[in-house]
Amino acid sequence: MKFSQIKPVSHLKTHAEEMVKTITESGERYLITQNGEATVVVQAAQVYEGQQQTLALLKILALGQKAIDTGKFREVDDVFTELDEEDAKHAL
Repeated sequence: MKFSQIKPVSHLKTHAEEMVKTITESGERYLITQNGEATVVVQAAQVYEGQQQTLALLKILALGQKAIDTGKFREVDDVFTELDEEDAKHAL
């Protein structure tokens, strides 16, 4: 993961308001270091939520691929036929 902004925790402590404004406006992420080691990432909540949604979709795709690989799926025509039959049972 590449970061355009790397700052020590002391910078975060003294410039938090400025950093929040910059992060919110630009969508940039800051890597915060402590004792020279990467410690935390600070990013806009909107960016974080988007990443979480992307991860959720990737997990769904991986589960779908696993189901296909193990043969645990049904043909789409069979599913629609079953749905049509169920719909016909409940038609007025």
